[in-house]
Amino acid sequence: MPDKKITKPKEKTPVEKKTILIIEDDNFLSNMYRTKLELEGYVALTATNGEIGLKTAKEKRPNLILLDIIIPKMNGFEVLEGIKSDKNLKNIPVIMLTNLGQKDDIKKSFKLGADEYLIKAHFLPSEVVEKVKKFLK
Repeated sequence: MPDKKITKPKEKTPVEKKTILIIEDDNFLSNMYRTKLELEGYVALTATNGEIGLKTAKEKRPNLILLDIIIPKMNGFEVLEGIKSDKNLKNIPVIMLTNLGQKDDIKKSFKLGADEYLIKAHFLPSEVVEKVKKFLK
């Protein structure tokens, strides 16, 4: 009878990296969030205006979008409408990440389909990453 060879179980192959699209015109903030997300193992894409952001969303189909409201070309509300009206994008979670804290802006975001609304000044970048993780579980 041949000797049975003891083999280690195969290591699990890493789960495909999740992609986050950051639509933010402030390069410092955009790079800071990108770095934090990449350190957590995500692929982070950035767009500096609404038009590029919507185009990138259509081309790359990210797993989640962080979206500022005050951005050039198309504001965040217009981008959100574009995402939620596109059958290929509408199920992508969108977290509004902005400094606008007015109740009307918050209501409008949720009415247009945002999944979460974070005011930048109230959340550390690490807390934003934690919110992202919860959505992508």
